[in-house]
Amino acid sequence: QVQLVESGGGLVQPGGSLRLSCAASGSMFSTTVMGWYRQAPGKERELVARMSRGGTTIYADSVKGRFTISRDNAKNTVYLQMNSLKPENTAVYYCNAGNTLAEVGRYWGQGTQVTVSS
Repeated sequence: QVQLVESGGGLVQPGGSLRLSCAASGSMFSTTVMGWYRQAPGKERELVARMSRGGTTIYADSVKGRFTISRDNAKNTVYLQMNSLKPENTAVYYCNAGNTLAEVGRYWGQGTQVTVSS
């Protein structure tokens, strides 16, 4: 079993920055890949970024160049640095963990709200 606890969401103005954190506890194997998904009102959950323990990353095209995923393997924690935020980035952001980049991980956090508004 894996527990994921997110933090760092909030309200930010357009063009601003936020940093999300997700700390994992439990099976190290099941956190080989950690990442972030988001779900906006009325929309399906979508990939934001994922990262393997070895450093391989995957980004959604819409966030490339603005968002950066990183992780501290010793702390089993993944981060999402979000810069140049736009109103369309408003969503609940979910941490996700699994053991392969080939599919979505089976473990989810509770989600953290990110609102981009002036």
